Amino acid sequence: MEKYLEIIKNSYSSYWSYLKKSILMDLNWENYFYGLLLISIVVWTLEMAFPWRKNQPRFRKGFWLDIFYMFFNFFILNLIVLIALSNSAAEVFNDLLGLVGMSISNFQLLDINKLPFAARILFFFVVVDFTQWWTHRLLHRFEFLWNFHKVHHSVKQMGFAAHLRYHWMEPIIYNSFRYIPLAIIGGFSAQDVAFVHFFAITIGHLNHANVNLNYGFLKYILNNPKMHIWHHAKELPENRKYGVNFALTLSIWDYLFQTNYIPYSGKNIELGFEDDEKFPKNFFQQGIYPFGKK
Repeated sequence: MEKYLEIIKNSYSSYWSYLKKSILMDLNWENYFYGLLLISIVVWTLEMAFPWRKNQPRFRKGFWLDIFYMFFNFFILNLIVLIALSNSAAEVFNDLLGLVGMSISNFQLLDINKLPFAARILFFFVVVDFTQWWTHRLLHRFEFLWNFHKVHHSVKQMGFAAHLRYHWMEPIIYNSFRYIPLAIIGGFSAQDVAFVHFFAITIGHLNHANVNLNYGFLKYILNNPKMHIWHHAKELPENRKYGVNFALTLSIWDYLFQTNYIPYSGKNIELGFEDDEKFPKNFFQQGIYPFGKK
């Protein structure tokens, strides 16, 4: 137990130190704080310059709640829970493997550091995105998980910041599913993580943005606003009741597994889910909502 308490203590102190350095601009490429700000400003500028829904206010419904979620989930949540939890869970997993004379290295099939930079980044990105695609499907398929995911689907007007409106349990679920495949491919660097992370954040912001951009043939590869808005549609056919267009970054998974659905322009469709008018409207109540469900 003492070992785990030390891991948690060191996780907190390390992340707090990193966060301070980010805000004070003592970091370079790995500065996620200003990276998120820059990406958000650029995508919001695109929304104002090329709006898809021209009558939607710049400060749309739920805008400030989404801004709060964006900074809370991206920075404060990591400080409070995720870093310590992830490090502790990894150590517990390694200790359990040690009981049977194994370690996580026994599962490592490939050291991607041996690959060229472009191949390494692409491989890492595809594995992470595919894992997240399947996890996203599970969030819609099982009611227990769906009650957490409802927070994200409570958005009634789409905009870039809606990307990071999600319940604090979601990254715990995603990280749990990501741990094994990332351990198996092992060897990725901090630069790899930062590169993939910033790219995913950019595409995620664009997916939710009120922006009229033509992706051309890339729509079959990258998720986009005109595809993702149907993922947030309040009404779907009965045979699609568990959701459509689950892509986070790569839309190709939806086309391959036939979960793609764009029947017509979704420009003005109603967003949300059944009985969403009864769903809590503030951060605290949304956070405790899933735990009050039977």
